[in-house]
Amino acid sequence: MHQPKVLTRHHVAALIAAGDTIVINQGLVLRLNGWLDHHPGGRLVIQHMVGRDATDEISIYHSSKLIQSMNHYRIGRIEGNWVNFTPPIRGGLLARSTKNSATEIPTDTISIHAEQLSQFFSTTTPTLELNIDDNSPALHGPPMTIDNTQLVKQALEDDLDQYPSLDAVTQHAIVEKYRNLHQKIKDEGYYDCQYREYAKEMGRYLCIFMAFLIALRSGWYITSAALLGLFWHQIMFTAHDAGHQGITHNFVADTLIGMFIADFCCGLSIGWWKSSHNEHDPDLQNAPLFATSPSYLASFHSSYYNFTFLWDKAAEFAIPYQRYTYYPVMGIARFNLYLLSWCHLLSRRSTTLGSSKWTRPTEICFMSIYWFLFGYCLVWRSIPTWPLRIMFVLVSHIITMPLHVQITLSHWAMSTSDLGESESFPQHQLRTTMDVECPPWLDFIHGGLQFQAVHHLFPCVPRHNLRRLQQLVIGFCDETGIKYKRLGFVAGNKDVLGKLGEVAAQLELMIKCQKHMAETGESGLH
Repeated sequence: MHQPKVLTRHHVAALIAAGDTIVINQGLVLRLNGWLDHHPGGRLVIQHMVGRDATDEISIYHSSKLIQSMNHYRIGRIEGNWVNFTPPIRGGLLARSTKNSATEIPTDTISIHAEQLSQFFSTTTPTLELNIDDNSPALHGPPMTIDNTQLVKQALEDDLDQYPSLDAVTQHAIVEKYRNLHQKIKDEGYYDCQYREYAKEMGRYLCIFMAFLIALRSGWYITSAALLGLFWHQIMFTAHDAGHQGITHNFVADTLIGMFIADFCCGLSIGWWKSSHNEHDPDLQNAPLFATSPSYLASFHSSYYNFTFLWDKAAEFAIPYQRYTYYPVMGIARFNLYLLSWCHLLSRRSTTLGSSKWTRPTEICFMSIYWFLFGYCLVWRSIPTWPLRIMFVLVSHIITMPLHVQITLSHWAMSTSDLGESESFPQHQLRTTMDVECPPWLDFIHGGLQFQAVHHLFPCVPRHNLRRLQQLVIGFCDETGIKYKRLGFVAGNKDVLGKLGEVAAQLELMIKCQKHMAETGESGLH
């Protein structure tokens, strides 16, 4: 069937309803059905862009040459500014009509205004990109029901008051300024990697590793465990850079660097990290141990994990204590990363075809070697007693806790509200991410993760250029009116603990009110 050169919104909707993977890029309509299983970043990244204008997301993650090659998937073009659909994977339902067009449910995905909130909440359940809907069995079956609608509504109102309007004119102006800034960054060489800085990094890594070996041979097992943990903590910063192709900007070279560091040296899958990180950190979903937003005070379905997290007695018990369990859990978080890494590699999600099909078997090989070296050669053969072995494993892993705290610090204190498909990419990143202030001489401790907001705007810029780039981002925020949040490390920790305590208090109040209503028939809010 002949495809018209200009495709209307109804044409695109009909294609999506028929099961096609349609993405808009630079005014072109791309059908990416054949690319899903070949995409090195995984299927989910593309599926979350279906029906949307992904121009900015594509431009910051891909080279100009690769973007040009995407024209092979072009089936038409659009005219004017595109109004995003909600991707089907995130609950956007496209139903085919008898006239071969399509109707989207819900129909309004253009913007949400404060005065429309009451109508919004009366017709749809807030999703926070989690696909919560009224027909989900998780919301009607046991074990318990928590009504968090008013709390989610208040969080939405707060964001709508604090950030630029979601109307098309305002958001389009923000996008234009962001694209101009991106072009300036490319023209002024911010993507050029400072390899001399990595030479310094390698010198530091080698010194720490040699100190670990000396302490191990001297029988200072706990000292050697601490040094091994410090080594892991430091080298993962470079794995993060490689995962974003921020070192050589070559897929094969940076992937091998990332695999050697993450899989071979640390036992963690760089492929899992890419899959989760490219979804803008979906691991904010930490039920039943943590809830960083009222939106998580109920059962919800995660489109990333394709799993329904049930609100149950475990969550009801754990969440009130989350501000106290935060640091202990961060101390052992690395063990969970081992599990997630293997679950990813053994799942279909890690299977890719084409030029990147070699990544999965290579990762499995590297991680297997890691466990032979760490588990058998080091822990079993080199540590003499079981008490020392247990202490060695615990100390080496707990030492990496600052890395996990650093990652959560930039997100957990920020908004997790879903403002709909009309919010521009740069505003969404700055609204949900903050930076950590520190002097330049402490950059090696934070490893670039202190510039998370800047990094999320331009993820492939090498981290040694982020401090310089920060000044341009501050100017962009001043020009657009988007709040740019920065806190010191201590203040950031206090902010996260305050957020965890606030959500826990909200949960306790909700439970008390529901119990009071069950007993008396009154809300108890006086």
